[in-house]
Amino acid sequence: MSRTPPAPEGRARAALPVLALTMASALFLVSGCTGAGEAKSAGHMPAASAPKQLWTPRKPPPPLGEPNSDLTDGVPSPVRGLPRVPSGDIRQVSALAIAKARLATMTSPLDEEGTDEKIKNCTTAGQKPCPVQTPQYRDLNGDGKDELLLGIASGPYFLFLWAFTVKDGQVTLIMDEGERPRSVELSGHDVIVQEPADRGYDIRRVYSWDKREQAMSERTFEYVESSRK
Repeated sequence: MSRTPPAPEGRARAALPVLALTMASALFLVSGCTGAGEAKSAGHMPAASAPKQLWTPRKPPPPLGEPNSDLTDGVPSPVRGLPRVPSGDIRQVSALAIAKARLATMTSPLDEEGTDEKIKNCTTAGQKPCPVQTPQYRDLNGDGKDELLLGIASGPYFLFLWAFTVKDGQVTLIMDEGERPRSVELSGHDVIVQEPADRGYDIRRVYSWDKREQAMSERTFEYVESSRK
């Protein structure tokens, strides 16, 4: 990464009064004229959120010849068979119950690995042999309430990513993707997936909230140099 060279010493000294004046002006704008000389809050600022690594892959997937197709048809959609949630707090409904209810609404099996039957027999998410990984909660749409992100393991490499929110009191599917990830991260409101491509590169996808679609949509698709070769 290129850096701006430091200013000569004389120029740095000359800049100090200007910097002090700029800082004083900024403080005046934030504090406002209250008449009592007291600082006035500029309002709540959201805390920075470092990326959180999720669900370590069981095996590093082989390079992907072609990018996988989009699997978001039918999103968003209410999940039938679940209790209503007037409070909007998705934690009031069991994550495993949500996964099983979502599975029951699907018209075709997830895969040929028997994942559907394994989910039906699950008793605890995040514990083997249940393919439903440890549930993750994060505000994905920026409304101040947590959404639920689930990873459904299939075979040695594949991972289905499902995300749910509560809309009008109903648990609603807002993300339905199939990946072969090297890594999955949560960063701020984004879900970041990196999967191996070819020739020393990875595919990096960033899924973000789309207000128009009312769902998590792929915002970024790019090839990046692989961290593992």
